[in-house]
Formats: sequence, structure tokens, C-alpha cells
Amino acid sequence: MQAPENRKGRMLTGIVVSDKSDKTIVVRVETLVKHPLLKKYVRRRKKFTAHDPMNECGMDDKVKIVEFRPMSRNKRWYLVSIIEKAV
Repeated sequence: MQAPENRKGRMLTGIVVSDKSDKTIVVRVETLVKHPLLKKYVRRRKKFTAHDPMNECGMDDKVKIVEFRPMSRNKRWYLVSIIEKAV
């Protein structure tokens, strides 16, 4: 298996909202999108399940994930690094 650091897939940054599953985390990613009619910026949120092989993430940690090969039905992301640990 190739190391995820040198993959060319999408990289996203988000906050861990669940770490209850074994070796799996749920990451919420927020993006700002300009509304086509109102011309205001709207916050979009989406949740991704990511592989955490060492179970090192906790709730509210800021993490970086990368797109990876499918590991299960919903899990297609891999944890690259923890940017900031929650207090």
C-alpha cells in the first residue's frame, strides 16, 4: 500500500466529530460557496469517514485527510496528519 502523503488525490482539512468506531473517524469539512442569486457566501458542511490506523484522533481535533482507495462502503479517505489537538 502506497503511503498517503505522496498521493495526488484531494486533500481536505476539517474537524473530527466522531471517533467512536475502531480505526475510523468522521470529519466535518466546511467550505464557503457564493450563492448564485444573493451573491452572499454560504457555509456548506459535509461529513467524510476517514481511516485512522493508530486511533490517535479525538473529538474536536483539526485534521488533514486525503482521498484514498475505498476501504469499505463509505470510507474513502485517509488521515494524513493532526493539525491541532483539542484542549
